[in-house]
Amino acid sequence: MSDDLPSAAGGSTAGDQSGPMFAVGALLIAGAALAFVAWGNLGENLVYYWSPTELHAAGDNAFGATVRLGGVVVPDSVKWEPGQPGTFKVTDGNRTVPVSSAGIPPQMFREGIGVVVEGQFEHDGFFHTERVMVKHGNEYRAPEDGGDGELDIEAIMKTLDES
Repeated sequence: MSDDLPSAAGGSTAGDQSGPMFAVGALLIAGAALAFVAWGNLGENLVYYWSPTELHAAGDNAFGATVRLGGVVVPDSVKWEPGQPGTFKVTDGNRTVPVSSAGIPPQMFREGIGVVVEGQFEHDGFFHTERVMVKHGNEYRAPEDGGDGELDIEAIMKTLDES
């Protein structure tokens, strides 16, 4: 009857738990590695979105922090000369922030349009950016021709004003 019992060498006994313990240990190590990769340097890679009011409210914490500033371009504030950094002002209706941009303005950039600029607020009082993003609707309206096969330029300009 002793032939029915497994041998100690290479055999398994009913009390052997090494398989489930190994699986639990492997899952814990994999979970820890995933957590480290996912959250290890997360704080260094975050870019916060602030309005001009929030930027001013941040006080000294606003200086040098990389943020996205969102608002509307103030009418009559855009000054963009070829080869020079462009300047304009962004407002949320309460506060206004002057912006200096070293980049090229987007094609749809104009006064009165919503923008998001990514950069830093510096001690010179300007928000410095190289990235200007224009907020716009995703609805496309094809220009209508004037009936004679010619495009109606005035109608096209109206679509730009409506956006």
